[in-house]
Amino acid sequence: MDPITKLKCTVDALFGNGVSKNLPKNLDITFSRKNGRIREVYHDGQLLCTLRIDGGLAISPYFAQILLKNKKFKQNCVEIDDDSRPFVADGKSVFCKHVVWAGKNILIGADVPVLHQNKVIAVGRAIVNPKMMMELKRGVAVKVRDSLKSSLEE
Repeated sequence: MDPITKLKCTVDALFGNGVSKNLPKNLDITFSRKNGRIREVYHDGQLLCTLRIDGGLAISPYFAQILLKNKKFKQNCVEIDDDSRPFVADGKSVFCKHVVWAGKNILIGADVPVLHQNKVIAVGRAIVNPKMMMELKRGVAVKVRDSLKSSLEE
């Protein structure tokens, strides 16, 4: 299978049909030397995503911002309040009491972009489902893996 087609199918399967239409045209793909699978995807020298062994995608904040142009993709995101923005941008976890809105397509353990005023500030792993993110006042909602701070350092 063509690597671009595989990437498009994976993005559509994880984030909703039609989201892959926003993929940039000129992609640089690196492959594993051992098994020939797609390892990383770059656009203009910036990392977009890494394919995981389990079939998932580890997306970067840059890639999440590109995919956010599609309205369906927003259902995979979490919106936070002003108080927690500097901490989350610094790489700290998102707590449930700071979640303003959570998309209905969020699954526990899935990659979740964290938004503040419709700008991606971090990407992390969902710890609880979207309903619990909105209702709970204690506990971690999203464990941040990659944030603006780490993206700016590169």
